[in-house]
Amino acid sequence: MLPMWNGADLASPKYGNIAIEKLLERMRSMGSRTEDLQAKVFGGGDLLSVSGESSTTKIGERNIEVAKMMLAQEKIPIVGSSLGGKRGRKIIFLTDTGEVRHKFLEKHEI
Repeated sequence: MLPMWNGADLASPKYGNIAIEKLLERMRSMGSRTEDLQAKVFGGGDLLSVSGESSTTKIGERNIEVAKMMLAQEKIPIVGSSLGGKRGRKIIFLTDTGEVRHKFLEKHEI
């Protein structure tokens, strides 16, 4: 939901950097090796756009940047993505095949 935890409150997975860190920790604890991982990244839509807003308030863009930065630091390649835009997405992840299905949502569906 939010890009980076600023250290002010609890380190919650509602922050992108914490969520990615926790996900990787959990995957490693279950036996995954970082060098075997691949990522598919979805989201970062500009759903709350306000004209004239600064780049520091564009949460969607900042979420995308955090995800790409953390995956690059871990050397995890991004093999699929649907990022940005003005609409939300519905994601279905098929864990047995790694396939991701997604559709864009209309404003009234969010």
